Amino acid sequence: MPRNKKIFLILFVIFMLIMCWIGYDISQRTTFPGSKRNLEQRIQDDLEKDVKK
Repeated sequence: MPRNKKIFLILFVIFMLIMCWIGYDISQRTTFPGSKRNLEQRIQDDLEKDVKK
């Protein structure tokens, strides 16, 4: 393989590893939207808690 192709391949692999690491990091810091309750239900539950206090 010519020298330029090797350099490009190495840079591509490094870039892809960084992108995978960023994607993994973001996925660990966020929650799946389907796992959250409905916003209206959450507001209603919070208001009910405040009234009971």
